[in-house]
Amino acid sequence: MYSLFNPDLVIACYLNGYFPMADSSDNEIYWHFPDPRAVFDIYKTEFPRSVRQLYKSGKYSYRINHNFDKVIEFCSERETTWINQEIIDVYCELNKMGFAHSVEVYNQNEILVGGLYGVAIGGAFFGESMFNTEPNTAKLAFVKLIEILKNNNFILLDSQYINDFTKQLGAIEISAKHYMKILRIAVKLNSSFEM
Repeated sequence: MYSLFNPDLVIACYLNGYFPMADSSDNEIYWHFPDPRAVFDIYKTEFPRSVRQLYKSGKYSYRINHNFDKVIEFCSERETTWINQEIIDVYCELNKMGFAHSVEVYNQNEILVGGLYGVAIGGAFFGESMFNTEPNTAKLAFVKLIEILKNNNFILLDSQYINDFTKQLGAIEISAKHYMKILRIAVKLNSSFEM
């Protein structure tokens, strides 16, 4: 049976500025279009010295799309979550289709300890969620993400809603109208998500 919530619908909605979130109270999926919209300036994002030093320390290694299923599962394991099983299933499909990607952080024992995932279309990356099981490893995943986006000429990093954590990382808010102008240019670019 073809579900009403499926990969094709999700991609079409991203192209029009919408993204899905499940409501933790009723488990229903709703479409969101925030105004203002939270974004990161890929080429101006700065990181604290301590995070830069940890990133360069060699204490952690990084991979993309090696364990997408586990990353989204970790991201969903919160008391209040907008990532339900239906979202997990569809984003795992999007990963197999080459649209959804994970950035993963491994410790020296090769254990997954931090990461994030999102969707890439052209030169736009739609950040969805991040997690860490060791201090600052979500931030390390974000540093790696910025590096990947810069190296592949992305122009849009969508953070959706602003919160204390993303604000700390450098997220800013722009109008939905401005966001849509950037989005229309970004999705036409021939960027690829690779390290």
